[in-house]
Amino acid sequence: MRRIPLALLLATGLAQAADPTPVQRASAARLTAEKAAACVAVQPFYWELGNATQPLVGGKVGDGAPERLTEMAIASASKWVYAAFAAERRQGQLTADDVKFLHFQSGYTYYRICRADQSVAACQASLINGRGRMNPATENRFDYNGGHMQQHAITMGLGSLGPDGLALAVRQTLAPVLGSDWSFSYSQAMPAGGGVTSAADYSRLLRALMTGQLQLGAWLGKQAVCTNPQVCPNEAVKTPVPETEAWHYSIGHWVEDDPQVGDGAFSSAGAFGFYPWISADKRFYGLIARDVRQAPVSDDAGTKPGAASVACGRLIRAAWMDGEPRR
Repeated sequence: MRRIPLALLLATGLAQAADPTPVQRASAARLTAEKAAACVAVQPFYWELGNATQPLVGGKVGDGAPERLTEMAIASASKWVYAAFAAERRQGQLTADDVKFLHFQSGYTYYRICRADQSVAACQASLINGRGRMNPATENRFDYNGGHMQQHAITMGLGSLGPDGLALAVRQTLAPVLGSDWSFSYSQAMPAGGGVTSAADYSRLLRALMTGQLQLGAWLGKQAVCTNPQVCPNEAVKTPVPETEAWHYSIGHWVEDDPQVGDGAFSSAGAFGFYPWISADKRFYGLIARDVRQAPVSDDAGTKPGAASVACGRLIRAAWMDGEPRR
């Protein structure tokens, strides 16, 4: 039989590059985490990549990096946890109102912050948070604000709960899937931003989403809405994503699908640098764990900790996917 030249196979699309081996993936991801400029910029941190059943590679980078079990404030990465809680409470049957709140289109956008001693409802009703009023100008438009989840928690019957009570409700709801030893707490009764946990415990959530054991797994990327006011001014008011990129927002999580630099990953980066993600094909998860509350709001280039972790994390993700380290 006549052998077809490789060049012809490539030209006709009949030959495809082999998937990188696990060793190649791991080496590329590790080199990227240690050496890529965007990752050097956010050291020290802990990072991890895994599949639906287990962690595959990871480690500490930089002096003073946290451990896998180090508990830390995860800021807006709390949103993915709360969305998972809501989906479990609804047994996967989210209502139209649930979706509106979890898409950040409810209009509850006067919210700013909670005190540590306040309940969910008392925080929402405080003067600094607009007395819990809804803003008609932002209703039905994406506006990245914790008030949506604060108000949604009230509608879920959680208004009287402080940080400990809110955390107990979330843990009890997710425990049948994540286990009774799953560790998650709140520093303040803020469903959208008060969470405290470790990389190890957050990774349990990610794996359960990937396998569909958690109801929210079936909602990953669903009914995603436009978030960039530069792209859809009638549909979006405010986004923390740089205006040069256009992501979408699904149920309590981002879809990183910018046409130029996006790969479709699902994620929920926090303001202090904690960045968890699931690949678009749901085969792999990853996270960068860091807590830089004591650092400046932005670095010398004006990059906020959450965005800086995204810049590093997407390089690690890309290196893992194709086995080629990034610089």
